Parts: sequence; C-alpha cells; structure tokens
Amino acid sequence: MDFHAASIIVLFSLIALTCAEPVKFADCGSDVGKVVIVDIQPCPKQPCELHKGQAYAVNVTFDSAVESQTSKAIVHGVIAGVPIPFPIPIEDGCKSGIECPIQKAQSYHYVTQLPVKSEYPSIKLVVEWELRDDTGKDLFCIKFPVQIVS
Repeated sequence: MDFHAASIIVLFSLIALTCAEPVKFADCGSDVGKVVIVDIQPCPKQPCELHKGQAYAVNVTFDSAVESQTSKAIVHGVIAGVPIPFPIPIEDGCKSGIECPIQKAQSYHYVTQLPVKSEYPSIKLVVEWELRDDTGKDLFCIKFPVQIVS
C-alpha cells in the first residue's frame, strides 16, 4: 500500500472517530488485549441496522498485551446461540489498519469493511468478532447486536 492510500485510510478513520457514536459491545474473551472503543459506520442507532447490499466500516481500537507477527479476523453471526461463520473480505488484520508486527503495550486501530449480502435473511442476531494473534489467542473478542434489514 502506498503512502497516499494509507493517508486516505487514516483520514477517513479519524473522520469516522470524530463523528461516530461508540457501539455498545460485550467482551467475549479478549485474552491478550483490551478493547477501548468500537465504531461502526453508519450506525445511527443500536442495535445497528445493517441494510442488505451495503457495506459498513468497522473500527475497533484496542491495546495489545503481547507481541505478534500476524493477526487474523474471524467473524460469526450468532443466531439462537449457534455461531455461523460470516465471511469478510480481508481476514488479515495486518492489512486492515494494523502495522505488523504488533507490539506489546501499544494501541491499534483495526479498520475493515462488513459487507451485508442481498441474499441474507432479515433477522436480528449477534455479531461475534475476534482478532487472533499468531498463537491463536484473541487480541480482542467482541459481541454486538445487529438487525439485518431490506
């Protein structure tokens, strides 16, 4: 990624942070990190209404308690207590706003897109989002309610 593209991503992330209302989330087992704030754009009210055929900007600010060469995102939609894998375009956290290697006692902004496919059913569910380090431990694990709408 060149400097110009990286600057644009950082600029839009900062704009989103200044205009966003933090999303209420539950920590679901952040083993080696601590979540500071979660922003989803646009999400004017909660639970976030995710419209089919649109993509949403997700920004998770977290502090790492470990060093890690890599990071991998894993996302599930939890329906009636059953986790269903939810594919995202970029699983590599090091390509989603995080400069790797991840350093201990540093703060990071994980920035990515959450696409909502047109064929998804209209339903209320809980999104469980994990970012794992290179040993498989969660740098963060968050859960937040959403509603998929037409």
